[in-house]
Amino acid sequence: MEQIQLFTKLNYLPDDLKSEVNDFIDFLLSKRKKGMEKRTPKFGSAKGQIFISPDFDKPLDDFKDYMQ
Repeated sequence: MEQIQLFTKLNYLPDDLKSEVNDFIDFLLSKRKKGMEKRTPKFGSAKGQIFISPDFDKPLDDFKDYMQ
């Protein structure tokens, strides 16, 4: 949509609706700004938060019948 079309439609709105349009535009801009602020994780940032038990590779008792 062309800017002139948006401007023309906006001019036909009463003042209270113009205020709502302005608020909605501010909302859209803030939403877009938040989406662009994605941080990239740093190497090693999860160190100490992940734990694998020592018996991780041990066969499960539930599957003994299938393992023989």
